Amino acid sequence: MAKLEEEIKKRRTFAIISHPDAGKTTLTEKFLLYGGAINLAGSVKGKKTAKHAVSDWMEIEKQRGISVTSSVLQFNYDGKCINILDTPGHEDFSEDTYRTLMAADSAVMVIDGSKGVEKQTIKLFKVCVMRHIPIFTFINKMDRDANDPFELIDEIENVLGIATCPINWPIGSGKGFKGTFDRKTKVVSKFTATSNGQKQVEEEDISIDDPRLREVIGDEYYEKLMEDVELLDGASAEFDQAKVDAGELSPVFFGSALTNFGVETFLSHFLAMTSSPLARNSTEGIIEPVENPFSAFVFKIQANMNKAHRDRIAFMRICSGKYDAGMEVFHMQGNKKIKLSQPQQMMAEERHIVSEAYAGDIIGVFDPGIFSIGDTLVAGNKKYCYEGIPTFAPEHFARVIQLDTMKRKQFIKGVSQIAQEGAIQIFQEFNTGMEEIIVGVVGTLQFDVLKFRLENEYNVDIRLEPLPYEHIRWIENKDEVNVNQINGTSDMKKIKDLKGNPLLLFINAWSVGMVQERNPELKLTEFSRN
Repeated sequence: MAKLEEEIKKRRTFAIISHPDAGKTTLTEKFLLYGGAINLAGSVKGKKTAKHAVSDWMEIEKQRGISVTSSVLQFNYDGKCINILDTPGHEDFSEDTYRTLMAADSAVMVIDGSKGVEKQTIKLFKVCVMRHIPIFTFINKMDRDANDPFELIDEIENVLGIATCPINWPIGSGKGFKGTFDRKTKVVSKFTATSNGQKQVEEEDISIDDPRLREVIGDEYYEKLMEDVELLDGASAEFDQAKVDAGELSPVFFGSALTNFGVETFLSHFLAMTSSPLARNSTEGIIEPVENPFSAFVFKIQANMNKAHRDRIAFMRICSGKYDAGMEVFHMQGNKKIKLSQPQQMMAEERHIVSEAYAGDIIGVFDPGIFSIGDTLVAGNKKYCYEGIPTFAPEHFARVIQLDTMKRKQFIKGVSQIAQEGAIQIFQEFNTGMEEIIVGVVGTLQFDVLKFRLENEYNVDIRLEPLPYEHIRWIENKDEVNVNQINGTSDMKKIKDLKGNPLLLFINAWSVGMVQERNPELKLTEFSRN
């Protein structure tokens, strides 16, 4: 029991979120570099070195240089075992990111110092707030010309509506970037650029009281720093651990991930300010991580991570207890006992089989097609389910037309598998079978991914015909309403999902209200829970 508690207490599980190109994948790589998981960080742009980012594994990611799926990476640092969930920043893949946030205990928000808070960050931030998890901010790219730090802090507070507390403070930016000042230790870390940031960096520290500081950073920067420090001490919020835990105060750090500057400072502060795995809500009340036997929930399913094996992996977050190789667990949604085979931990493509894992860890388990996103697995006598993961309403729809009808079987298999991963949602005409397939996505880039993967992984060519619908509603009280007799509008279309649930599509937003007025007994909802 003591070992179990010790192992669980060592765990830290967090997600990294940001807008595309803010440097999230670079920061992830630098964490791994400091954790000793990789010796040379493959510069994500791949210009100086012929490497792709460690956490980008899908063919399309390597071609476009962006992350389109969430990956899970684990490393040890300073006696802690850290699980990082790297999420796609691209707005079109937000749903995968939303689900990943359900599996994390805290989030690190990466912001580009020259751009400030961007649209996508706002969307993801709302999910963190919904879950009340601690949020840490890393303002990146200080080695390029950045906005005024006070303006950046103001923007985070005003746009995202969260109080901030700067832990360190930048001195200059771009070519004039001199380093950062740690507000607690009163020490300035001097910035020196490294060889493409591929190795760990040595930082030179000078106390703010040291007379050498003025000559090292120059008179102008010295005066500015003194002014800023005075202003910060008077105006910024005090650090308050309880508020950080509740997700009401975000500690802010400045640095440059590409040149490794400020990364280690961030990592050590972050570990001190976060807690071990948190208790979770279930149908049987709160489940504590240490006191209960093994339990987990599936937050992501990924097919074909390995082209040679055509396999499907269900990623699950362990919420309590310990996992042992070959253990039997009860699959709540399938209502039967199953053996979890070949559990693995990932580092993008490379995986290794694990014989044990603890609450807070993420494991990938071979899925013969029985898991869905949101499923709960429990060991022991107590049976319960964790809260479902919301399915987000798609905003773009298209009819999928198969070009070669002889490949019907591969087509159905491919579309169904990609849908089970949750990257797309498939619907059918209300009164027919799989003849007509309608695909709904949160962002249009997912259409490209669907076409690309069907051609590459399933050898099926398709044509997509965009449909004009933009709004979708699930019918909440489907058992009390006769769907065929709904009094609709001219731009309404009835469809059903794979589980046979009826849905309504609309071209115009006002039609939704009109249909509700015409059918007062009808209950419509934007989310469905898995």
